[in-house]
Amino acid sequence: DIQAACSGYLYALSIAEAFIAQGKSRILIVAPEKLSAIVNYQDRSTCVLFGDGAAACLVAAGSTGLRIDGICLGADGSQSHLLRMEGGGCKHPASTETVENNLHYIQMAGSEVFKHAVLRMKGSCATCLEQAGLQESDIDWLIPHQANVRIIDAMGKRFSHIPPEKICKTIHKYGNTSCSSIGIALDELWSEGKLRFGDRCLLTAFGAGFTWGSCILTKVEEQKR
Repeated sequence: DIQAACSGYLYALSIAEAFIAQGKSRILIVAPEKLSAIVNYQDRSTCVLFGDGAAACLVAAGSTGLRIDGICLGADGSQSHLLRMEGGGCKHPASTETVENNLHYIQMAGSEVFKHAVLRMKGSCATCLEQAGLQESDIDWLIPHQANVRIIDAMGKRFSHIPPEKICKTIHKYGNTSCSSIGIALDELWSEGKLRFGDRCLLTAFGAGFTWGSCILTKVEEQKR
């Protein structure tokens, strides 16, 4: 059970890759989210953003599909107060008082989260590309976490060579589904048959904690890792 909020899919990929490197043959990643249970529908600054969703993928050695060419992760707990749910943990155990004070709902400082999200996602993308020995121009598809349209568009401007139709957007259909959003977007891209052999996808996410990360996947006929 990996708790990394919206970045959880990338954290799970990193752990799965490590298991494969240690000789495991198949790892199943399941990323479900039910944010409707912790959204305050009286708070219009958050309730219009979030949705429920789930994604899953199989990470295996020597298979066809998408090869993992690099993963970069990060975290900064000093900013956790900007996006949080205070009730239900060891600091504020569930009680009548926590329920009455709406502590079991998502609380977010939207403008501050936006600034940190764009900064951290840009930085992790750059680091991931550098570690993989690639340039921005080597990326064919950008698959950002579906946080909101402004963040997705801000990331799209960072990769100006990628046309809008190659920046995956599903938020208009499902909302922000946290850790499942990248998996859902990737599945739609795959299912629609848009990926060609050799295409490189750059995945990037940012979430509560704060946590963030980026990953490069390349479509191959036979996976060697």
